[in-house]
Amino acid sequence: MKGGSLGAVLALILVGAGWGITIPLTKVVVSTGYQPFGLIFWQMVIGAVITFALLTLRGKRPFQLTRAQLGLCGVIALIGTLLPNGVSYQVAVHLPAAVLSIVLSLIPMIAFPIALVMRNDRFSVAKLVGLALGLAGVVVLGQRDGALMQQGLSVVWLVFALVAPTFYAFEANLVNRTGTFGLDPVHLLFGASVIGAAVCLPLALATGQFISPIRPYGVPEIAHVFSSVAHVLVYAGYLWLVGRAGAVFAAQVSYLVTIFGVTWAMVLLGEHVPPQLWMALGLAMSGLFLVQPRKAGDTDAPQFS
Repeated sequence: MKGGSLGAVLALILVGAGWGITIPLTKVVVSTGYQPFGLIFWQMVIGAVITFALLTLRGKRPFQLTRAQLGLCGVIALIGTLLPNGVSYQVAVHLPAAVLSIVLSLIPMIAFPIALVMRNDRFSVAKLVGLALGLAGVVVLGQRDGALMQQGLSVVWLVFALVAPTFYAFEANLVNRTGTFGLDPVHLLFGASVIGAAVCLPLALATGQFISPIRPYGVPEIAHVFSSVAHVLVYAGYLWLVGRAGAVFAAQVSYLVTIFGVTWAMVLLGEHVPPQLWMALGLAMSGLFLVQPRKAGDTDAPQFS
């Protein structure tokens, strides 16, 4: 089985580590007060440049898209980046990176009830138990009597933190339902990045959130560039894993993103991890194990744009 090869396992670890490091990097980026539209615009630009280069090297025509493909790229840009990232950058100011990592692990559990409504999946008791465990993890995170939540307002931001994984879960189900209209996944990401940048630029200018690239580059600016590059590369790596080892094997990256996200937060940011966070992590991981697909041919793991 290809999924058991050493190369696939190493690739899975690299993708999980790369995805996980983008979470504490986001904390660094927002530490100086940069606003969402300016940050998202440059993330989209960097994503478009990298995917354009990848398509060109493969002999593809990046701008050759049908109306249906353009429409899908626009939807993916909206629900895969603009809306979830707009909220995430605000939430990152108020919550620890370790908490954000655990909330991100809830994507498969949120995706399951959406899949039931869209008839992309079938009900099972195991997945229902998994959803309950994931919800229990959120409840543990929301406790205000420990070191994790410093004030009552943090609980409000925890609720807002669920917005991003909800959009990602809906995106996964939408792509599973409609398909990509023949688009290569990298081509889809390129189209979404170009459309997202075109939408975000006037918003950034109108709201005064545009970030000039001609400026001294400190740690936050370098962190944003690194995070944007890492985001595109790990997404491409994830898609490569799906094609080589199958969706079931690749879905295990959700475990690693959360584990590495918590670890990177401790190493890079020196975040203290109180006992209730480890309890929440255990509940989330247990729930994820029950909710993820188990057979070849099941719904693909959630897609991130």
